[in-house]
Amino acid sequence: MLITRGYNGVVRISEVPMSEFTLSDGVGLHVDVHGPADAPVTVVLMHGWCQDRRTWQRQVAALRVLGVRRPRVIAYDARGHGRSGATRLAGATLGRLGDDLAEVLRHYAPTGPIVLGGHSLGGMTIMEFAHAHPELFAERVAGLLFVSTTAEGHTHTQYGLPTRLAALLRAGETVGAGLLARSGPWCPHRALAPVLRPAVRWLLFGDEYDEADLDLAMHAFGRAPLRSIGAFRPSIGAQQRLDTLAQLGDVPAAVLVGRRDRLTPPACAESIAQALPYADLNVLPGAGHMLPLERPHEVSAALTAIVERVTPAKSRRRTRTRSAAQLKKAA
Repeated sequence: MLITRGYNGVVRISEVPMSEFTLSDGVGLHVDVHGPADAPVTVVLMHGWCQDRRTWQRQVAALRVLGVRRPRVIAYDARGHGRSGATRLAGATLGRLGDDLAEVLRHYAPTGPIVLGGHSLGGMTIMEFAHAHPELFAERVAGLLFVSTTAEGHTHTQYGLPTRLAALLRAGETVGAGLLARSGPWCPHRALAPVLRPAVRWLLFGDEYDEADLDLAMHAFGRAPLRSIGAFRPSIGAQQRLDTLAQLGDVPAAVLVGRRDRLTPPACAESIAQALPYADLNVLPGAGHMLPLERPHEVSAALTAIVERVTPAKSRRRTRTRSAAQLKKAA
């Protein structure tokens, strides 16, 4: 049993089955699985760079209220993040994260339709999966949710700064990332959390935020080893996957971004939505990069709408039949 905080802020006791899954290269993933094994749809949620699966906690809670249409939900910590194992330097790439997703799907969701949701790095992971495993993607993926992410590396990233200053910052970041990548699985920055907190708040959040959400983001950042902070940076900055998205066909998708997102600004989401012919774009005023925490209702609504849209009709008919039977019994 774990004590968890619910979607409406109420603390309650709930069962959260957890497992450790060992990937083909020996890295162990920490995986949370929610919902019935025979659910009509499986939702897989992937977090952002230097964050962890708890970014999606409110969306997981929101999906619990869908009754017999409730999906199975899988949320996991990416390699080198959260409670998952440290990654080797060679494994700290977006391509490897896409392969990891393929392994997770084959192990935890071998059959049935899948909805993939990705925040930031998680969205880029979905794109790498689609690029490297097109047959598996076409066969299984029924819906997509892209939140605060990009398909164009650092093309549009200005950190909310003037162009020249942003270029200088990016150059310094690139050099620093190379040094951090070779620093190993250490977390000395955890001790500097009080000093780093204002910068993290400015970079990740918009006009309004909850201190508890900033605490969560800071805790996840503090657990990310220096290698994870630095080594993923080159592939993140270089990724170009608009062509991959344009080949995905009629997959229903929702794309959300904060108007004040300093890492993946609205231009990133707009290009994703343009590449996907069946995508709905929602730009949220005043919001920053951490939409699953900052704007949980909007993100949950978008995810729920996709799940309901792709749930097999048989399951929807079963929902109406059971509801009618329950009403008759109550009468």
